[in-house]
Amino acid sequence: MSTDARPGRTDSLVDVAGIRVGHATRNSAANPPAATTPFSTAGAPHSNPSGVGCPSGHWLTGATVVLTGPEGAVCGVDVRGGGPGTRETDLLDPRNLIERVHAVVLSGGSVFGLAAADGVLARLERDRIGFPVGLGLDGQPMVVPIVPTAVIFDLGRGGDPRARPDSTFGSQAYDAALASPAGTPPQQGNVGAGTGAVAGALKGGVGTASQVLDDGTTVAALVVANPVGSVLDPATGELWGARHLLTHEARPTTGSPSELAAYRQRLEQAQSDRLATTLIVVATDVTLTKARCAKVAGIAHDGLARAVSPVHTMFDGDTAFALATCARPEPGPARLHALLAAAADCTTRAIVHAVLAAESVTTPAGWWPSYRDAFPSALS
Repeated sequence: MSTDARPGRTDSLVDVAGIRVGHATRNSAANPPAATTPFSTAGAPHSNPSGVGCPSGHWLTGATVVLTGPEGAVCGVDVRGGGPGTRETDLLDPRNLIERVHAVVLSGGSVFGLAAADGVLARLERDRIGFPVGLGLDGQPMVVPIVPTAVIFDLGRGGDPRARPDSTFGSQAYDAALASPAGTPPQQGNVGAGTGAVAGALKGGVGTASQVLDDGTTVAALVVANPVGSVLDPATGELWGARHLLTHEARPTTGSPSELAAYRQRLEQAQSDRLATTLIVVATDVTLTKARCAKVAGIAHDGLARAVSPVHTMFDGDTAFALATCARPEPGPARLHALLAAAADCTTRAIVHAVLAAESVTTPAGWWPSYRDAFPSALS
């Protein structure tokens, strides 16, 4: 990738016209104070503020919805992780009937979080957006919304494994997406499905990035960074994906020897908390078939592999969706090649953005320091 590539207006998924993003966040964790060493837990609070819907109030989770507009978008999927949690992905097989989806839901809560899609389905049905299936008894069109969904593992990170997304999270995220003016960039970091995300030994979260190709095509990615693997080289401290940042983006350095030593110790301890998953949504405004969308989703995994190591482990459920709004003509071979390259590049940058936007959290279950708190010298 050229570091002189041109991002979209907001450098986010909503740079693809017609795409909206909304988050539902439940976070009763507290940010820890500065510690004496980057990974010291001395003095880190274990607060227990009250939460809604959970007896103990220990929330650290959420959901994110990507809306594709009333006409929907062509969608493909590629699942690489060994432990995925998904819903409606079989519909995206190019051999099957459904061509367009009306939303994609990303959620915390492991398999329980798939329930967040129910709230989005209800909202879409209310708004009469979906696959037409005839007329109801009232003579009005009946629709079945198509809402592929995937989840990350964040159970218990807030302190109580019962504190997990349900259908209300989906409806709240849907409402938030519609409430934001078109083109409003989504918040990044500890929000939505990234609220309880952990990236190796650091706090993970939501990140997004976009690129405008020479012919005007827009390609963008949104990720929920929650991998088992490390987002930086434990030997040097370099963020794996930092070399793919654009020229105007500040690049972190490698951090001090003491910060690296503390990180390596933390990373070794973190291996016991293995269940994870990174989720990706790539979108473009060109016309693509379901098969081509599946190819884009597969290439997005290459972007993930540049930013995380190891990747696609048996403890991850890494899943990538690709959306095509079909507002621009179908690309020829050369344009498709450029689109695929941009999909990978945007995914890598989105992972880095997620890590840099994340904030440290402390809950009764543990402390997850952000990159900024763990490597302050790398950003000075």
